[in-house]
Amino acid sequence: MSLNKNEKAVARLRKKKHIRKTVFGTAERPRLVVYKSLKHIYAQLVNDANQKTITGVSSLSAQLTDEVAKAKNKVAVAEIVGNSIAKKALDLNFEKVVFDRNGYIYHGRIKAVAEAARDSGLKF
Repeated sequence: MSLNKNEKAVARLRKKKHIRKTVFGTAERPRLVVYKSLKHIYAQLVNDANQKTITGVSSLSAQLTDEVAKAKNKVAVAEIVGNSIAKKALDLNFEKVVFDRNGYIYHGRIKAVAEAARDSGLKF
């Protein structure tokens, strides 16, 4: 059974809702949220206790423009974003985070962001 575009979006949002019931970011251990569009990928650290975004990185960020342009594919871009968000988190003294895949399957670009962040020193 194949789902059309709208049904896939509804299914992802349903999964996201169930994930958010258990995944909660705090001041000591923020939530690392990953969002992907067809062309770009975004990652941000969120403190849910204060409802504040601490920092964020995307494939559109000015400091990553050169690296993203040299990347061969979207998975490589996701790795660059994962490394960058991990460096920013470590600079802000966050060693541990809670990973929020935002309803997406842990595969491809989402997995690349997570593994690159882990390789760069984040623990989750």
